[in-house]
Amino acid sequence: MKNKLASFIENNQGITAIEYAIVGVGIATIVAAVMSNPALENALKDSMSKISTIISSL
Repeated sequence: MKNKLASFIENNQGITAIEYAIVGVGIATIVAAVMSNPALENALKDSMSKISTIISSL
């Protein structure tokens, strides 16, 4: 039992998976907030359009 606990603590793959899950939940929350608020959605669309225009003019 002690060896399994030590192996679990030393295994970084589980920690990395949890970190990615937390980041994914954060991004999903931001996307949901933007999509549920028309003002934020329009501001994001306008910003992306301006960026696209600037990039295409280069």
